[in-house]
Amino acid sequence: MELMVWGGAVLSLLGVIGLIRCILIALRARREGLEGEEMHARLQGVVALNMAALFVSAIGLMLVIIGVLVG
Repeated sequence: MELMVWGGAVLSLLGVIGLIRCILIALRARREGLEGEEMHARLQGVVALNMAALFVSAIGLMLVIIGVLVG
């Protein structure tokens, strides 16, 4: 079960790194002064990355909880 906890922790960390990446992309678009359709197009691509990062992080947290409860 220890492997499940550590694996879950790694997945959660990867998810958090993905979320930080999304934030940095959005901040970069804001600094570039994008507006309207350009900003919409840039952020639309970030939505998929954001959802994937949230999914990976949630799966990792579930693995940690299951590993702790079972172990």
